[in-house]
Amino acid sequence: MSLIGTEVKPFTAEAYQNGKFLTVTEQDFKGKWSVVCFYPADFTFVCPTELEDLQNNYEKLKALGAEVYSVSTDTHFTHKAWHDTSEAIKKITYIMIGDPSHTLSRNFDVLDEATGLADRGTFIIDPDGVIQSVEISAGGIGRDADILFNKIKAAQYVRNHPGEVCPAKWKEGGETLKTTIDLVGKI
Repeated sequence: MSLIGTEVKPFTAEAYQNGKFLTVTEQDFKGKWSVVCFYPADFTFVCPTELEDLQNNYEKLKALGAEVYSVSTDTHFTHKAWHDTSEAIKKITYIMIGDPSHTLSRNFDVLDEATGLADRGTFIIDPDGVIQSVEISAGGIGRDADILFNKIKAAQYVRNHPGEVCPAKWKEGGETLKTTIDLVGKI
């Protein structure tokens, strides 16, 4: 079953951010756009490159009204230890959620039950807490945070302009399509 168009299921998790531990729930995903990036594990190889890339683009994502959350099945304590020891992870200022219970990984359908680790999954969630975009990648394929900008902008445009959709390669300010009967068969 697709998660697109579904509301984020209830959860409570511990997280690490800027030298502090905090509790995060599904309510934190409401009232703003959220980007939730699952990754397999702390202290690994591709993961720190992705999380550093997210940090390098964090201010631009926040300028779109989006908050970033990274999630792995590690604990919030492990996130702190990684933050204290890795040059790439030391830079991170967004929230790093621990999911040792696998609740979030199961809720978002990214848990690899055989390994107990999360797949690489990126979710864009609207201010109502509804999932608007899902991307899942194999463990060895790192993601590019630049791709998130146009996806978020397109999701925001569609939300604010009912009856219009964004075609392939759409960029902000580009032409959109009106979903009317007059357009059927003309593309």
